Amino acid sequence: MARRAGSTGAETAERLRNAALELFAQSGYAAVSMRAIAAATGVQAGAIYNHFPTKQDLLNELLQVHMETLLASWEEAEKPGLTPPEALEHFVRFHIRYHLDRSREVFISYMELRSLEDENFQEIERLRRQYEKAPRAILERGAADGSFDIIDAQVSTMAIIAMLNGMTTWYRESGRLSLDEIEAVYVRLVARLVGQREED
Repeated sequence: MARRAGSTGAETAERLRNAALELFAQSGYAAVSMRAIAAATGVQAGAIYNHFPTKQDLLNELLQVHMETLLASWEEAEKPGLTPPEALEHFVRFHIRYHLDRSREVFISYMELRSLEDENFQEIERLRRQYEKAPRAILERGAADGSFDIIDAQVSTMAIIAMLNGMTTWYRESGRLSLDEIEAVYVRLVARLVGQREED
């Protein structure tokens, strides 16, 4: 297997993943060949198969690692004992901060989900449902104690996540508002979406 001087198999695999992530986000999964991914990393075309037997394996690993890392990060960041409004604000701030640094992962997680084979699709969907349980549980607690006025917890959960993910497509550091200011706006928007009464 061709390697750059001083490289290891793990480093080569990581370069291939990063190149695939960039190319899939730029051109789409269907338009990118394994040869193009190898060329972007300086790896010989045949050597890429030592790490990823198929392009499907590469896409699946990218999406699976993204979801597993997200779940682990939320597990570490979660703060039990918060009231539903406090917990919802904490989730919103976590989701924004986590995903802004991973706009390419967010993009292919939605745009290329359709490119997964059925078994891989089912696993990624399982991980996504697992993550969605966190905000849904917050909404259900808030609805139960009167903090929130929601029509449907699951639909509201999906609406919140879609709204938060959308920020990765338009946010720019050079924009009119700072990240802190935009984050505060999103916290209020989500609070309104769930029927939370704003404090005077």
